[in-house]
Amino acid sequence: MVKICGLKDPELAAFAAREGADWIGFMFAASPRQVTLSAAQTLLLSVGKAVPVAVLLDPPDAEVCSVAALGFPVLQLHGSETPQRVAEIKDMTGAEVWKVLGVREAADLARAGDYGAADRLLLDAKPPEGDAQKGGHGAAFDWGLLTGWVSPKPWILAGGLTPENVAGAIGQTAASAVDVSSGVERIRGLKDRERVRAFIRAAKGI
Repeated sequence: MVKICGLKDPELAAFAAREGADWIGFMFAASPRQVTLSAAQTLLLSVGKAVPVAVLLDPPDAEVCSVAALGFPVLQLHGSETPQRVAEIKDMTGAEVWKVLGVREAADLARAGDYGAADRLLLDAKPPEGDAQKGGHGAAFDWGLLTGWVSPKPWILAGGLTPENVAGAIGQTAASAVDVSSGVERIRGLKDRERVRAFIRAAKGI
């Protein structure tokens, strides 16, 4: 399964869905890819059969409720949310909730079992030291850390994936789902249609 994240253009969201994206992510956190609530209303009409995912960063209750009210079936938590906070957001909204885990070493994977309320885990590379932006850096973590690792939840591989390396990453990690943002961009924040198409085809073995 494939998630294309950080889309802002309704036509590109529709294109990604037609090409076979299973999920399309919309960023509500501060980022070159950030969308507003009003823009998200239009974007939601463009996703076709793909499932829209709202990406939030340590959101207060008011933001959680505002985003959930738009009809997002999946909320992805990309901040420093505690296991308790993940459970609160799930109870508050009734939505499917994903928790992002930043990975740099094996100890980071050991935290996966703490998030019992999460429906899925998304494994992304930890940001460089001192960088406040949580994702979208185009960097991969050491996929070798996943050798022998057994996840307590369904999981998605993210971080540093591109059309050129995603098939190899799936082969090495046995990931059943992958997520890409910067790896299909021409310039930061601007997706490229041909790279989106190439990524989906490579990930799905088309």
